[in-house]
Amino acid sequence: MGSVGAERRRPTPAQTESGVVQSYSFDSYQLEEEEISKDAPERGVLALSEPDFEETIPDDRYHGIYFAMLLAGVGFLLPYNSFITDVDYLHHKFEGTSIVFDMSLTYILVALLAVILNNVLVERLSMHTRITVGYILALGPLVFVSVFDVWLAKFTTAQAYIINLVAVGVVAFGCTVQQSSFYGYMGMLPKRYTQGVMTGESTAGVIISLSRVFTKLLISDETTNTLIFFLVSISMEMLCFLLHLLVRRSRFVRYYTNHAQGKDPGKGHDPRDNGTGYRVHHDVTAEEVRFGNGGTGPPSTEEGVEDIVGGTYVRFDAPKAKIRRSWPGVRDMILHRYVVSRVIWAYMLSIAVTYSITLCLFPGLESEIRNPKLGEWLPILIMATFNMSDFVGKILAALPYDWSGGRLLFFSCLRVVFIPLFVMCVYPAGTPILSHPAWPCLFSLLMGVTNGYFGSVPMIQAAGKVPPEQRELAGNTMTVSYMTGLMVGSTVAYAAYSFTAPGTRTGFSTLNIHTPANATGY
Repeated sequence: MGSVGAERRRPTPAQTESGVVQSYSFDSYQLEEEEISKDAPERGVLALSEPDFEETIPDDRYHGIYFAMLLAGVGFLLPYNSFITDVDYLHHKFEGTSIVFDMSLTYILVALLAVILNNVLVERLSMHTRITVGYILALGPLVFVSVFDVWLAKFTTAQAYIINLVAVGVVAFGCTVQQSSFYGYMGMLPKRYTQGVMTGESTAGVIISLSRVFTKLLISDETTNTLIFFLVSISMEMLCFLLHLLVRRSRFVRYYTNHAQGKDPGKGHDPRDNGTGYRVHHDVTAEEVRFGNGGTGPPSTEEGVEDIVGGTYVRFDAPKAKIRRSWPGVRDMILHRYVVSRVIWAYMLSIAVTYSITLCLFPGLESEIRNPKLGEWLPILIMATFNMSDFVGKILAALPYDWSGGRLLFFSCLRVVFIPLFVMCVYPAGTPILSHPAWPCLFSLLMGVTNGYFGSVPMIQAAGKVPPEQRELAGNTMTVSYMTGLMVGSTVAYAAYSFTAPGTRTGFSTLNIHTPANATGY
């Protein structure tokens, strides 16, 4: 070994009495094994290295984690769906108003602001803190409205109208922060769990619709069945929250999140670490000096240095100083997002275009389609077809096919063909070009499948295009694009409604596309 190693092997008389040489190395963090390995080829000495303590990759054996993530997706949209699905109760209580449309627009406006804020705070607040706050903000308005408005009826109609809009705004903020954080969360796990979350979003609409149908069929009193409907929603949301608290502590989730956050979960406990931050190293060359050449006695020492009794050399490495984390500056935050966006920009545009086209048509234009034979049942059938086919599309997104960003964007843009097809189902008013009810049902089926598929695949695959430590940020950035697409589509739909019937669609006070008496067609 070099001179440094030789100097370290020279014991003092006091040290040789115990047979152990101790060296407190605070000047260098280079391990003794590294020095030995450098000299080994020259001296013909076998260099021994300590084994790595690898942790086995955990397995989601019974798919419990996947099921919990599916329910997490249910928890995103369940509170909002609870407010707008009891449309019969809302139309009866707020007769002649545009309460459902006002709720929808309030939700989208607040959700866009919330997802931008969450993207800013992604490095400043922990992921689980944001998710927990989101659940609290989602549950609070549900409990408040169900108790004080539906059950006790403490407010006038005008007050209840405002309170319901405020409640939807709070729900939008909480659920969007929760949703955006979960997509960053899922970016750290294998891809199938992102698909599970997005499937859960579609499942939320199915669960809430069935809940409303059964509560209305089994209980005739409108106030009572609406109260029970809200209690079912609250119970489901609490179940989603409790499962999140349990799953986040599971070995499976901790393994992947620690790996993505650079905490090296694959390394187990090192027995050389005594718990104080110092590590003990053994000098294998000392063993060679003692027992080399087949001898059993101590060989002659160089420069009068006595033999090391026991042949053990102990060095204590100084622990690395802990670096105090500080919040990143604005410039760093913008740079981080720019770097991520350069990698996944095609996936961002793809999901934004997909949801923009969908929101231009659903639920607004689809709710305007009428047929003399089917009457009001036709829009119900069309929207039900869309919800079910969207659910199927998100299941198909689990198929193992790696799309490039360019091809995803191309096929997402092709969906624009649905706009003129649906327009032909309502124009000209009274005698549309495609008047048979099978046409809008077929178009809704195709639009739902493509929306579910091309709305899920970009979110699933984008996180895999960046390094593990950037996956949470990538998931949040994709959610910003997702909400931007919703906002653009809703704005275009609102402008179309206002343009087609200026006399009845000029603002929130008169806009009521959900009330049949106000539906004037296109």
